[in-house]
Amino acid sequence: MKKIVSVFMICLLSACASQKTQPTAEVVERSIGTDENAAAASGLASDVPTFHPLQDPNNILSQRSVYYDYDSYTVKNEYRELVLAHASYLRDNPNTSVLLQGNTDERGSREYNLALGQRRADNVKNMMTLAGARDAQIDAVSLGEEKPRAMSHDESALAENRRTDILYHGE
Repeated sequence: MKKIVSVFMICLLSACASQKTQPTAEVVERSIGTDENAAAASGLASDVPTFHPLQDPNNILSQRSVYYDYDSYTVKNEYRELVLAHASYLRDNPNTSVLLQGNTDERGSREYNLALGQRRADNVKNMMTLAGARDAQIDAVSLGEEKPRAMSHDESALAENRRTDILYHGE
């Protein structure tokens, strides 16, 4: 009787034991579908929006203005990384082009401000071409004091108007 019970227990345990097999590619494909379906099923697709690098607020490329000290066209150290990042983007995307708009505050004559705005835009263009962007990808113009960003006349508004804006064509 003990032998019968022992044989029965062995049969029962062996029947319960399972062999682990790897699922076939077909089974995996049917169960999860494409990566997009898997992400959508898990809720990740709607939770994590994907941005183009130029529109991603967490990407330096979303910053488009270089600011200057009064009566200066020298790019400050704090904006060098920004200019170089845009230059790298242009280098890596040869069909992309930008317009650099040099701006000034209202102080100075109209002619002086147009010349200063052009020097600002040209200086950014020079930095970009030295960093690998092609000259043909970059247009540099001066708007002088004609397109202020801030309308008041205090120092913070004047500082906001002393800038070069980086505008991608097609935006």
